[in-house]
Amino acid sequence: MQPRFIQIKAALIQQIEQGALSPGDQIGSENQLAERFSVSRMTARRAVSELVDEGILARTQGVGTFVSDNRPMSSMLTIIGIKEEIESRGHHYSNQIISQNACAADAIQARHFSVEQGASLFFIQLVHFENAQPVQLESRLVNPVLAPLFLEQNFTNISVNQYLNQVAPLTEADHSVEAILPEPQDAALLNIDVTQPCLCISRRTYCAKGIVSLATLTHPGQRYRLGAHLNFTSAIKESI
Repeated sequence: MQPRFIQIKAALIQQIEQGALSPGDQIGSENQLAERFSVSRMTARRAVSELVDEGILARTQGVGTFVSDNRPMSSMLTIIGIKEEIESRGHHYSNQIISQNACAADAIQARHFSVEQGASLFFIQLVHFENAQPVQLESRLVNPVLAPLFLEQNFTNISVNQYLNQVAPLTEADHSVEAILPEPQDAALLNIDVTQPCLCISRRTYCAKGIVSLATLTHPGQRYRLGAHLNFTSAIKESI
């Protein structure tokens, strides 16, 4: 059975998806949600806070909490696997693996991984689906020294992010975001037109022993957005 805060999140998301709550509508207070779902206020607060962090809700201090833009949002400040992200919204996750093989590093890839040109790297490309709709095309190069059994994994059962965190725990990452028009083959995999803008995230991840992976994550712009919730209260207090 799902934790109660997950059930509250799923119920609110369902209301939004069915049109009972529209962007800009105010949701019930934490006390009202606690009473409605027969939970503690702390449980209701956790559900609301996570939806705020995910960009589904927006909180205005002293006013209330409102429904935000209805496209799913991924955090710019944290690394969360797409599988975990989709399931946290109470939605169904699935994927389609396009390619999973070894390849030789070209000059640019060799520079990113600090290896010799022609060195062996592992490559995977897969499409991630949310409720049967493609929301991300992942193309990832992996360091075989740090994940030697990568090609033997079945990534329909475990996410790439989960596996890499198990064998080479993430310590840091750098990434950039840009707006692009998709290549024809990428547009076909995402089931969009080549004229539809996409959000493209380039991300390099590290563990304590070195560079783990280099990923390109392409999202259809009309189905996805990036953002984060920032709280400056503690920083303001410390500066006073």
